[in-house]
Amino acid sequence: MYIPLLSSLAVLALIACIYSYLGYRAQKREWKQKLSSWYPEKKRTSFFSGLGDKFDKTDRAKELGVKLHNANLPLAPSEYLAFHILGFLALSVLFTNMFKIPFPLNALIPLGLSYFAHYALFMVRKNKYEERFNDQLADICRLLGNAARSGMTLNQGIDLVARETPAPAGDEFKRISQELRLGVPLEYALRSIQKQNKSREFQLFIATLLIQKKTGGNLAAILESMSNTLEDRKILNQSIKTMTAEQKYISYIVPAMPIFLVLIMNASMDGFVDPLWTGPGIVLLCLFIAGVVLSFFLIRKITNIKV
Repeated sequence: MYIPLLSSLAVLALIACIYSYLGYRAQKREWKQKLSSWYPEKKRTSFFSGLGDKFDKTDRAKELGVKLHNANLPLAPSEYLAFHILGFLALSVLFTNMFKIPFPLNALIPLGLSYFAHYALFMVRKNKYEERFNDQLADICRLLGNAARSGMTLNQGIDLVARETPAPAGDEFKRISQELRLGVPLEYALRSIQKQNKSREFQLFIATLLIQKKTGGNLAAILESMSNTLEDRKILNQSIKTMTAEQKYISYIVPAMPIFLVLIMNASMDGFVDPLWTGPGIVLLCLFIAGVVLSFFLIRKITNIKV
């Protein structure tokens, strides 16, 4: 009599366990969907992508990531390295098939060009992130000033800037807005963003906000004055870039033109570059490379006018 009763209870318990497990699975799936919508994550599933993810976690990749961020290049370190590898392979094929460069020069020259392109890229785009950020400071001051005139607090003004301003400044102010909502003090949130942008304009902007937060005063008038000053500086910098644009392009054309001509002549005439591998030829080649590099840096230095 007890055996059928116990069997029935066991079956009911099993059904209840299965029902609870299925409910748990459905709830877990729902939470995963909510988390993926709140915090979207880019997944890379291929073998090479997996290697790229492992490389991105190394210390060397983190240093490279900081440089890419400062250069305002939206690339992961592994993606940047992949572009360099593809460029090296493309140049090797080009020098071998089109310019008839023998081995091992068809590999050494692209390798040297890849290293030069790497350092030249970060030198040319140094602090590009700060430049784009500073170009938006005038609009940010204007938005905060209008928010102060309309009776908003500074925190509400920061929320407005986070919604209305595009990247890169918008992303940073969104992070500040989220930290303020979590209860982080305003001074600590503003100090943390100073680590991303160490330019004089942004330091002055942060100092103005912190001083006005502590001492009070007409924040709207001060932000309007700062907005006008930053707008004038932006116009002046743009005028300088326009006037020096030709010289900057010459700094790229001057080193590239003789190299291209030598490669074309070598493809047209067999043995054209053979005298370069003699004793006097190597000396002339070293002088030529030094002159090309020196001309590039001198032109860049002359056209780098800071206001």
